[in-house]
Amino acid sequence: MREHANSKEKQVMEQYMRNQFVFLGLRSPKRRLIYRDFVAEYGKPQDVMVVAKELYAQAEREFYYMAIDILAKNVKKQPVEVVDFYEQLIRTEPWWDTVDLLASTLVGGHFAMYPELIEKYNAKWIKGDDIWLARTAILFQLKYKEKTDVALLFANCEKWLDSDEFFIQKAIGWALRQYAKFDAEAVLEFVESHALAPLSRREALKHF
Repeated sequence: MREHANSKEKQVMEQYMRNQFVFLGLRSPKRRLIYRDFVAEYGKPQDVMVVAKELYAQAEREFYYMAIDILAKNVKKQPVEVVDFYEQLIRTEPWWDTVDLLASTLVGGHFAMYPELIEKYNAKWIKGDDIWLARTAILFQLKYKEKTDVALLFANCEKWLDSDEFFIQKAIGWALRQYAKFDAEAVLEFVESHALAPLSRREALKHF
């Protein structure tokens, strides 16, 4: 990956992320090509958790993305206790670019396989003071469609309605907007009966 670093893209990507992280300058298509070529030559990683840990130990942000990509390809093969590892990754240099993928793809996929974990971890994350774990709790059902636990979704949103955190307000609106594709009436009723932040309300009703 470092051999393919692009200084022009690096500058653009770092500015887009408010200069909080160091980048190589590898966009997603290029990163995927690198992974494809690597697998063609060396084969697929066997212990993906070990590989992910090594990737997360690197300085540049694209290594985080690569770790999540690899874990996503193996989400259905992981043991029940991997959720603690996912939590660790969420806490590592958190920002929306990594947390949203971890929430919707890894955590969401894992909870779909092990629904008995939801009550414990959702309660822990939604009641804590870590906004990124709370965002994960709000967003993990993004891909559940009609299988969404609506009561849980609404309860999670209610827990953080008073938050002035941009990323929480955005998550609430996004989660509601996504579920509105399957039950618009329920979402509209929730929005009209609760005092949502303007951002959350706007996002939730974006496609109404």
